[in-house]
Amino acid sequence: MQKKEANKKGALQPSPKVLVSCRGLDGEDNALAVGYCGNCSYAPPMVMVGIVPTRYSYQMIKESGCFVVNIADKNYQETFDYLGRISKKDSDKLKDMKVKLEEGKVVNAPILSDCPVNIECTVVDSIMTGSHEMFIGKVEYVHASEKLIDEDGNIDFSQINFI
Repeated sequence: MQKKEANKKGALQPSPKVLVSCRGLDGEDNALAVGYCGNCSYAPPMVMVGIVPTRYSYQMIKESGCFVVNIADKNYQETFDYLGRISKKDSDKLKDMKVKLEEGKVVNAPILSDCPVNIECTVVDSIMTGSHEMFIGKVEYVHASEKLIDEDGNIDFSQINFI
């Protein structure tokens, strides 16, 4: 097999397209598309999300110490694209797209109801990795559509039609 050099920027793909939702200390809700995310520990369960410090949500997560990772599916493509393209600085994008929100069960951040999986996290650490600050979140609670959960409580990700 012949190989040639590829772009380094997105070297570890595919990964699920996620929207990270958060709430500021003033109660303001927001969500943004995040390209850098993944599992980083199973004991205790932890995930990481990379946020550019200039993003509107960055300070909200930094101050509140929590976030929710919402895994989007193809049914959410238009909303995903809009939330990834528009900044809350410029528009009330959650209202614009009529995003359905629910309260988190453990953390003080909203979950995006129409996403099949929502992972509530408490920030336990962060590290600057160049362009992004990687927020390490301890998984506090996982919401998943009933149809995705097997008899052992595991999520059957093969049933999700990922973006």
